[in-house]
Amino acid sequence: MTPVLNVESLSLSLGGKEILNDVSFQVPEGIHLCVVGPNGAGKTSLLKCLMRIHTRWTGSVRIMGLPVSSMTQKELARKVGYVPQAGERSFPFTASHFLLMSRYPNLSPFSPPSERDRQAVREAFALTGTTEFAERDMRTLSGGERQKVFLAAVLAQGAGILLLDEPATFLDPFHEEKVLAILESLRRRSGITIISVTHDINHAVLFADRVLALGGGEIVFQGSPAEFMTEDTLQGIFRRDFTLVPHPVTGQPVAVPSVPVP
Repeated sequence: MTPVLNVESLSLSLGGKEILNDVSFQVPEGIHLCVVGPNGAGKTSLLKCLMRIHTRWTGSVRIMGLPVSSMTQKELARKVGYVPQAGERSFPFTASHFLLMSRYPNLSPFSPPSERDRQAVREAFALTGTTEFAERDMRTLSGGERQKVFLAAVLAQGAGILLLDEPATFLDPFHEEKVLAILESLRRRSGITIISVTHDINHAVLFADRVLALGGGEIVFQGSPAEFMTEDTLQGIFRRDFTLVPHPVTGQPVAVPSVPVP
């Protein structure tokens, strides 16, 4: 498969502290790569470098063969959509207006949204089950509802690569599973490429094609979910023991919480 993202020797320092060191990897088109690692490993910083939110990094990042350094932010947004970590972010717009603003990479200067833009918004609402929020003020939505609208916005944007930082944050188990299923369906149907950051290692092995683990700003593992989900690999990355059991449906090893010894 052709890589749509090629990262070579990416390094980043902020405030005199090394955040990422010599990170290199490729992402083939149409796969789901899950980035995992302990707190402070550099996962979110990696996504911010790819989106040029952090700009003072060294190395090379190419998207579809083109260096991101040569793209305008609007050109980059046509290719890559980004959902940052959820927080208490709120905006004084209705959800419909928020999604229409996400179409900016596809708009001509000073041109109003077209019917094609409005159709993309309607489809994104429908895909994420958020049509009921269309005329709601974003400030009135719960954290989980806002997170689903943020995901709808990045789908409406129409980019072929999605960068998702903890996309299921604030979602209850039912809606968490639904959002992850939506992403998997889109990937299979439309061939989009997904790079997601998660703290849930079970999601990494159940939903991703490849796993990349960071530790101390460096890559400490790249490989398949099956290679990742071993006791030795997990202990080496997270510095703690894990209990693995077969998933009752897939048979894939998954981690369960260890019971503390009194």
